Amino acid sequence: MKLYTYFRSSAAYRVRIALNLKDQPYEMVSIHLTKDGGKHKTPEFRAINPQMRLPALTLSSGETLIQSLAIMEYLEEVYPEPALLPVDALERAHVRAVCEIIACDIHPLNNLVTLNALKKLGHDQATVDEWYRSWIISGFEAIEPLLKPGPYAFGSRVTMADVCLVPQVFNARRFKTPLDAFPKILAVEAACAKLPAFEKAKPENQPDAE
Repeated sequence: MKLYTYFRSSAAYRVRIALNLKDQPYEMVSIHLTKDGGKHKTPEFRAINPQMRLPALTLSSGETLIQSLAIMEYLEEVYPEPALLPVDALERAHVRAVCEIIACDIHPLNNLVTLNALKKLGHDQATVDEWYRSWIISGFEAIEPLLKPGPYAFGSRVTMADVCLVPQVFNARRFKTPLDAFPKILAVEAACAKLPAFEKAKPENQPDAE
């Protein structure tokens, strides 16, 4: 498999973690999101992903998957062990809800495209940073009470919720978001940090890290 990624992309970070947890080897192709106007905007990458977003995962069959949640669901179906979704349907729904708060509510409002649009509208960096932090805090305020007794987001096993949550905490720290109000989230991050699959996927451990 070939993963089109960028070390700071939290969506690509999710997929790196999932692939590592599933113990699936993959080749990484770095697509720099800011250099030369953004390598994701080139005709070559647009041919791979018409949305021009990361990540994209090209399978050995030649098929390419896009959107991190869709990629993780595919990996879960094709490589069922270790399972990243609970057996119980109700618990699966709770896990997916946390994933969607992150991937569908927090992330789109804080994506590079959105931040650049704010700057084009005349907002300065301090205002953009405050926008970023406000949406992380809003999302984390929703997630914190949904988390179950640990060590992970939904108990004793890692799920997709952990896979989505850890990259979002990384982003929160990068933008100096105050996190003291979220002890459950921080405990999940600390527990996941002990696992090799998460350590290997960290942005600072990627070949294209700057």
